[in-house]
Amino acid sequence: MLGHRAIGAASLLCLAVGTAYAGVFETLVLKDGQRVTGDVVAEKPNALYVDLGYDLLRIPRDQIARRAKVDEAAAGPVAAAVGVDADPSGFYSTGVLKPSAVKEVVAKFGEAVVSIETPSGKGSGFLINDSGFAITNAHVIEGETRISAILYQNIPGGGLARRRIDDVEIVALNPFFDLALIKLPLPADLKPNHVVLGNGEDVNTGDSVFAVGNPLGLERTVTQGIVSSRSRNLEGQLYLQTDTAINPGNSGGPLFNQRGEVIGVTSRGARADMADNLGFAIPVAYVKDFLRHREAFSYDKTNPNSGYRYLDPPRRMRREKPEGLSSAQAHAAAAVKDKAQTDATGSGPKS
Repeated sequence: MLGHRAIGAASLLCLAVGTAYAGVFETLVLKDGQRVTGDVVAEKPNALYVDLGYDLLRIPRDQIARRAKVDEAAAGPVAAAVGVDADPSGFYSTGVLKPSAVKEVVAKFGEAVVSIETPSGKGSGFLINDSGFAITNAHVIEGETRISAILYQNIPGGGLARRRIDDVEIVALNPFFDLALIKLPLPADLKPNHVVLGNGEDVNTGDSVFAVGNPLGLERTVTQGIVSSRSRNLEGQLYLQTDTAINPGNSGGPLFNQRGEVIGVTSRGARADMADNLGFAIPVAYVKDFLRHREAFSYDKTNPNSGYRYLDPPRRMRREKPEGLSSAQAHAAAAVKDKAQTDATGSGPKS
């Protein structure tokens, strides 16, 4: 999204620009910190016109801090910053990308998908910025503090280099929405891509989607399907329902749309002995809300408010028989004590 100032200054146009220019793929960094990437199809004395694939965006020149040409084939994760739910701090990227074939999206954003390993199992996750912050499911790391991640880095000439990152830090947890924010301590020589978060309002039933994850430990598995329902209510929470295959190990991975934007976090699937082609993903709107309010969900292993801790109820006090008294005498003495407590407090003995 563009910041509030930029929204007033940049207008979406649904008409052709009068003067034709050869499109140049560029990234425009605005003065409010937002970034727009697209084809600059026209330049006027006071504004630039950027093709976003479906609309034209008019950006006044006085709102542009700097601009740089980008190789469209390797544009990376930067996207057109349009929409009402972008992060002004730039902690994550939102935008509208151009429709692409699945293999092209996987080639571009495959590095952003990681495998999460704990002593109790494996899951998936994805990087949201170039500082090593990643999203996964809370249940993937539940009860764990020893967390590792496996990254898959493209190497010149083709192929992938498998890199293991230990000492992954838990940054924030939201058990109710099953989301976790983690931090990978990336080596200086490792600069993987990160994903672009899409607009959940653009998701429709029947849209083509695909997931990338590590089902049953099978790394970098790609499965494809459609959105079966954009608002499935499960236990009081809305999910995206999809027929994309989602199996144990996919949890925490991204669900992409046809443009390569993340529209959900794969979370659960129906048991194979009960049903087929029933998978569910947490909508991206929940993810953005979690990230914007990440400080409210900050993880502190010494804080009992991190997650839930159920307290044991107070135990009934055991009445011991005083030495030298018979059972009848002990019972009578206890009754006298209870009556004294009643007279003093105005209430009966607590059970």
